[in-house]
Amino acid sequence: MRIFVGNLPWEATEEDLKKFFEPMGEVAEAVIITRNGRSRGFGFVEMPNEEEAKKAIKELNEKELGGRKVVVNEARPRKEE
Repeated sequence: MRIFVGNLPWEATEEDLKKFFEPMGEVAEAVIITRNGRSRGFGFVEMPNEEEAKKAIKELNEKELGGRKVVVNEARPRKEE
């Protein structure tokens, strides 16, 4: 399951994001979206086990990472323009 993570601290790394989610279960991928090498403040985490992913969404939404409360929810498909 693909999970959206918003309101990330600017200095957060993909490794920080992965470590934040690992206590909830297996993390296949953690990506922070950047523009010109700078974080845009959001990213995505891919968790292969849907049960673990749903637990992570429930448990980690509004938890602090690097001093900021992150927004965690199921990623929606990108809208075609």
